[in-house]
Amino acid sequence: MAGAIALGGVFFIGTLWYWLVEGWSWEDAAYMTVITLATVGYGETHPLGSRGRLFTIALILLGVVNIGYIVNRFTEAIIQGYFQEGIRLQQQRRLMESLTEHYIICGFSRTGRQIAKEFQAEGVPFVVIDSEMESVQRAQTEGYTAYQGDATLDDTLLKVGIERAICIVAALPSDAENLYIVLSAKTLNSGIRAIARASTEEALQKLQRGGADEVISPYITGGKRMAAAALRPQVLDFVDGILTGADRQLYMEEFLLDPAFCPFVGQTLQKARLRSQSGALVLAIRRLDGTLIGGPTGDTVLMSGDRLIGMGTAEQLRGLNQILGPINSKQLRRPKNT
Repeated sequence: MAGAIALGGVFFIGTLWYWLVEGWSWEDAAYMTVITLATVGYGETHPLGSRGRLFTIALILLGVVNIGYIVNRFTEAIIQGYFQEGIRLQQQRRLMESLTEHYIICGFSRTGRQIAKEFQAEGVPFVVIDSEMESVQRAQTEGYTAYQGDATLDDTLLKVGIERAICIVAALPSDAENLYIVLSAKTLNSGIRAIARASTEEALQKLQRGGADEVISPYITGGKRMAAAALRPQVLDFVDGILTGADRQLYMEEFLLDPAFCPFVGQTLQKARLRSQSGALVLAIRRLDGTLIGGPTGDTVLMSGDRLIGMGTAEQLRGLNQILGPINSKQLRRPKNT
C-alpha cells in the first residue's frame, strides 16, 4: 500500500510538472509521465529542454525505485505466506459463522485438552478459545477448531458464535477470568449453559452467584474420586466406563420431556413401556423443581419438564429418543447418531 501510494504521488508530480512547467495539455502530461515511469522507451511527446530532461531523469529513477519496492514487498508477501494467512483467516471466519448449537471451551490447558478429547469422542461440535498462539496451534494440530483471543471479551465470544452456542466451559486457570467469562456469556446468551472451573471453595460460591449452571473444582472432585477409587473401585470403574471414552459399550444420556412432542407426559413409566420398547433403562428422573427421583418405579408419573437419565447402548438410546419424540432443547443434547 505504501509503495502504491508513493507511485501515485510520483505520477501526480510528473503530470503537474509537464502541465505547469512545460505547458503541455493534461493528456500529453499524463501520457509522458506514464511512459517515463514505465520505461518503455518511447520518444518525448514534445521537445524538452535541459531542465525538462533533468526532471525526466529524476522521474525515471523515482519510478524505478517505487516499482522495485512494490515488487519486492509483493514477493516477500508471497514467500512469507501473508496471502495464505489472509485466506486462512477468511476460512476460519466462515467456519465460525457456520457453527450452531455448539460447545465453547475457554482455555486449552490440561483441563481444556481433556474436555476437548471427551467432546471429540462424543462427536459434538465445539470450538476452543485460547489467548496463546502456541495453544491454538496445538489445538489445530490435533484437529480441533480453535480461535486465538481473550475469552473474557464480548467481541471474542461473539466471533465464536456465543449467541448460537448451547454450552460454554470456562476452564482457565484464573477464577476471576472464569467469572468474567460466565458473566459475559450469560449476558450475550441468557439461555446458554455455563460450566466453570474453580480453584477454591470461595471462587466456587462466587461463580455460582455469577450465574454458572455448574461449577467444578478439580481439587474437590479429584479428592472425591480418589476416595471413591479406594472405597468402591468397581463402582467407579463402571461409572467411568459409561460416562467417558470413545470405546464404550454403554452410555448415559439425558432426555427432556416436552409435552409438545412427547406422547407419554402424564402417563406412568409402566404404561409408557419405555424399557420394553427401547431396551434402555431409566435410572433417574429430575423434576422441573429440581427434585431427583432415583430408581423410579412403574408407578412414577412422567411430567412436563422432566429430565430422564437413561442408560443403554447407543442404539437403545437412539430408540428411546425416537420414542420420546423429536426433542429440541438447547440445554440437553440428543444422543449422537454414530
